[in-house]
Amino acid sequence: MFKKLFNRKKEASDNSVYAPLTGEVVPLEEVPDPVFAEKMMGEGIAIKPTSGMVVSPVDGKIVQVFPTKHAVGIETSNGVEILIHIGLETVQMNGEGFTAHVQEGSRVSVGDKLISFDLSIVQAKAKSTITPIIITNTDLCKEIQKESVVNVTAGQERILSVIK
Repeated sequence: MFKKLFNRKKEASDNSVYAPLTGEVVPLEEVPDPVFAEKMMGEGIAIKPTSGMVVSPVDGKIVQVFPTKHAVGIETSNGVEILIHIGLETVQMNGEGFTAHVQEGSRVSVGDKLISFDLSIVQAKAKSTITPIIITNTDLCKEIQKESVVNVTAGQERILSVIK
């Protein structure tokens, strides 16, 4: 009897995803890139940044820092995978203007610095500064709820709740 009571697995877990950048929240469908707008990589949201600092939106582990430093992948302890892709068509910048503050395998907490970038260089050289935040394993999630926020501060406001 007590074994059943104490060995119950949590059926659903909520993972809050906080804003990784300061700026204006943009629906994913409005991102001027079909890969993101049509959710080919997964569900999420985007932010049009007003400053050049990306912080961790969750507690987790860095699973990938792209060699060009324009994107970073994070995994939470219960397996939610998040991709932060700074700007659009920024891979062609070959890392110019980007500085990584973490490496693969680093443990991070909400608000920890991940990548800093020169916003003016990205504005000049990329298609857009809009930064998608994608749950790349959307298919394994029960629900992804978007918060009703317009302007966010990095590490402060929750932008998504993921139920896995």
